[in-house]
Amino acid sequence: MDRYLGKNSMSSSNLTPNKIIPIGPTPSPAFKDIIGQSPSMKKIFRMVEKVAGSDTTILLNGETGTGKGVIARAIHECSPRRGKPLVQINCGATPEGLLESEFFGYRRGAFTGAVSDKPGKFEIANGGTIFLDEIGDMSTDLQVKVLRVLEEGEFERVGGRETIKVDARIIAATHRDLEEEVQKGHFREDLFYRLYVIPIMLPALRERKNDIPFLVHHFLEEFARKNQKRIMNVAPDAMQLLMSYPWYGNVRELKNLIERIVVLKDGDALGVEDLPEKVRLGEMPVGRRRDAAEGEEGISFQTAVSEFEKALILSALEKTNWVKNRAADLLQIKRTTLVEKIKRYQLEKPAGDL
Repeated sequence: MDRYLGKNSMSSSNLTPNKIIPIGPTPSPAFKDIIGQSPSMKKIFRMVEKVAGSDTTILLNGETGTGKGVIARAIHECSPRRGKPLVQINCGATPEGLLESEFFGYRRGAFTGAVSDKPGKFEIANGGTIFLDEIGDMSTDLQVKVLRVLEEGEFERVGGRETIKVDARIIAATHRDLEEEVQKGHFREDLFYRLYVIPIMLPALRERKNDIPFLVHHFLEEFARKNQKRIMNVAPDAMQLLMSYPWYGNVRELKNLIERIVVLKDGDALGVEDLPEKVRLGEMPVGRRRDAAEGEEGISFQTAVSEFEKALILSALEKTNWVKNRAADLLQIKRTTLVEKIKRYQLEKPAGDL
């Protein structure tokens, strides 16, 4: 599982591809694309192993590019369903008018162009897993029908009358705060609680910067192999810049950058001059600049707010002896919101208080 964990004594400046070595037993192939040694990623590894053997619905939450699809595949590959299909559908990328027929299929003549029967994603995933990416973008009308599949395991094709039974494990993912969407009336509360059985929060890359050297060298190896090139070393100052950049596009943004460098560069070393100007200057994307204000010591407004919120939650938990219902009442928020924030900030009750 911890395939790409480096020695504890290694620093990002002296880490080279040859020093990325397996630690412990040979990992399952299901984890081959999950790179990380940070505490937050180790928690996710353990969570995947715990939940994979069940049929319980999983809700993955995290920013775009944090690897929700990779985690979904790992859960499927570690499960008893791994010999059956893993079917993915992006609810945000599929036109609204096509989602229902994509989900449930259709009968011949159901609409113009339906010249023959076609099974939907749920039917294809029977016995396996269906991954509903960006489920927060789904219309409320379709949410009702998905809820029925979750609760009863059945549906009808568009234009059909026959009830079809299906056995598919559902993994959903979103970058949205679904509880907030419920409060706004954009997401059904009953579907939210049906999905919110085992939530897994994926950390942003800027929250696990120590994983960046391992990711960089992994992608350098991957794209060197694909493009039949030598694996580049990374200059320490270049690695420092890569670790300092906020990566609002997360792992996906880093991966795309490394691929571009490998394809375009001739040579054995990745230096500062090979990095885009925005990385060299540590610039925040234009759309993000409004979200942060730099203080004299370089602490952003967003970070300061997060730290204040974390301290406030800890104070409430300590005052209520970690009774979450009472702490939520004290903070005047819902208990589910409090639980989510506890997980997001990785807060744990002190051992002495257990």
